Amino acid sequence: MDRKIKTIMFDMGGVIFTLDHSEAVSRFNKLGIHDAAKRLDPYTQGGIFGDLERGLISPETFRSELSKIAGRDITLEECRYAWLGYAKEVPQRNLQLLRQLRQEGYRLLLLSNTNPLMWSWADSSEFDGHGNAISSYFDHCYLSFQMKMMKPDELMFRQVLMNEQSFPFNILFVDDGPRNVAQASQIGFQTYCPENGADWTQEIRKYIK
Repeated sequence: MDRKIKTIMFDMGGVIFTLDHSEAVSRFNKLGIHDAAKRLDPYTQGGIFGDLERGLISPETFRSELSKIAGRDITLEECRYAWLGYAKEVPQRNLQLLRQLRQEGYRLLLLSNTNPLMWSWADSSEFDGHGNAISSYFDHCYLSFQMKMMKPDELMFRQVLMNEQSFPFNILFVDDGPRNVAQASQIGFQTYCPENGADWTQEIRKYIK
């Protein structure tokens, strides 16, 4: 059986763009969420933050609930600005490699725990500094708030395999979250876990040769 990697599936925050967890915490603190450090997780959100990323509540409901916590009326734009604290930078080297990999014939997927407010930036002309949305770099985007589930839920990975009609060993999964990579490995995906912000563009070649 051909075990060659044919598809590469990337996490978004921490891989495609560099995450700044402390900046996100700072921005939510300034909104009046004084325990933001406890509420925000670098990999998998909980509480109303997790509900938004699982697609269980709308951005408007999130805004309303956040306003109750802060004790003041918070706007959707303030919510979006706070979430975007996570987005530190989008290294051009990453985007250049994505283009190259597609030209070489690899199918590229995005698998991200994210929410509509973050996605409104990522999937817009604001994303890469050249007027391109993140979706233009991928063949398909699998998003937690649309799938109603989050990594490291095994069902999320199984859903991808079913949709892609692929064997797990033909997919390389690249994610900066150790728990996510561990779950994918158990299912049979080939995996690579770079650190947030690391230059993985050369290292990834070792996995796909």
